[in-house]
Amino acid sequence: MEMILLSTGLAILASIIYTIIGLIPGTDETASLAPLTMVLVLLGVPAPALLAWFMAAITAMETTNTVPAAIAAIPGSTMAVPFVPYCTSLRKLGLPHLAMRKLIAGSLIGTLVAIPIAIFVGKVLVPFGDIAREWAPLLFTIGAVIIAGLSKARWASLFSLIPLAFLIQGLLGIGKQVSGKPIFICIFMGITIGPMIADQLMLLSPVYRDRLARSGPAKIALAPDTKFGRSFFPNPFKILSPKQSLLVIGLCIIASLTFTFSPVGVTVLLGGLVAMGIKELYYKQTTALSVMDGITNATYIAETLIPLIAFGLPLSPMALGPASPLFNAPPRFTVEPVNNLHNLLSTSQFLVYSILGAVIALLVCYPFCMKYAHKACRFVFQKVSHEALIGCFMGLVIVLAFYEAGFIGIAIALTIGTLGGVLNNIFGVHIGVQFMAFYASGWIVPTLLKISIS
Repeated sequence: MEMILLSTGLAILASIIYTIIGLIPGTDETASLAPLTMVLVLLGVPAPALLAWFMAAITAMETTNTVPAAIAAIPGSTMAVPFVPYCTSLRKLGLPHLAMRKLIAGSLIGTLVAIPIAIFVGKVLVPFGDIAREWAPLLFTIGAVIIAGLSKARWASLFSLIPLAFLIQGLLGIGKQVSGKPIFICIFMGITIGPMIADQLMLLSPVYRDRLARSGPAKIALAPDTKFGRSFFPNPFKILSPKQSLLVIGLCIIASLTFTFSPVGVTVLLGGLVAMGIKELYYKQTTALSVMDGITNATYIAETLIPLIAFGLPLSPMALGPASPLFNAPPRFTVEPVNNLHNLLSTSQFLVYSILGAVIALLVCYPFCMKYAHKACRFVFQKVSHEALIGCFMGLVIVLAFYEAGFIGIAIALTIGTLGGVLNNIFGVHIGVQFMAFYASGWIVPTLLKISIS
């Protein structure tokens, strides 16, 4: 009972925090989710409560990040970017309120579908865990090449894998020599805040400062507020048509099985395929939005739960990024050997605490978005400082890096963050590729050195 109460309390806290963060335009899931989760892990929060916290956080954020997209055609986070063209089209038709309702309904269905599917698939893959662990370094390298090759800046991403691998291994060696222990957090967090560090460097450079200069506050046009009725918890199956509901359920099941692929890529691919098959404009836009928002929640949940249950290794883009503290947070959680939620939770606990966290988040954010989204969005745009939020997370990362390795940890985080941020902001090598290079570096560098020496 104590564990249930603790998990419920943390899930409520996560729901409130990430409901608010999801409304703030331009936030990044990794930079928002990973630092706070890492703090809870290092504070010794029990494993079941950590899972409930994280499931509530991703459910709340991936549900509310659609509100700015629907109301102002501005993505609330990275995963909401694919929604913007469809939301813009519906805003021109005067239907942003319907876009938001379709998005949120799809999000709820995708969450509830993904949890049992992910746990079932994870359990099926458990017998292959030893094979995955044995071949993990090579699998990470193959995954790095695939994710780099599928990104928009594919050639720059592929080229950067080897230099990044050597830099990371060099920094790991320096950190271990100075601190006397293996390091992880400062490298991981450095990659996480890389784009923010690069933005600060651009402001310090006269060459780029002029490009970033603004003549005044940003002007955002909000669609008119529309009341949705008196129902506290509108039935998502009444908001979506029967065909749309079936499409969301079916494609969320498919998306959950693609747990090794980029969530954004899967969302864009399946959403685009659905839109291609529909001619009528309104139905095409609303169906694509419903499906895509369901898929964003489904991929985030599946890419967290399946690797945790089956392998205990971060073998998905989600597990390498926002969910990484659940896999690897030395000295408490490690992947060599595997000692994390994979060992600490049973299948029934994964099911119970995942559902607990997700349901609490939906109870908080679903009716809130349906009733008060417009007022909340307007308040956030006018009163909440994006810069203050970025500063908060950057400060938290510095504290975590210092906790792990002192001032050398901060130096390592800033070093990898500087290079990673420049690669991301200028060359388009996104942080997903950089995380893959981090995990693949343990295979790439020894292999290439062996070849060069022989």
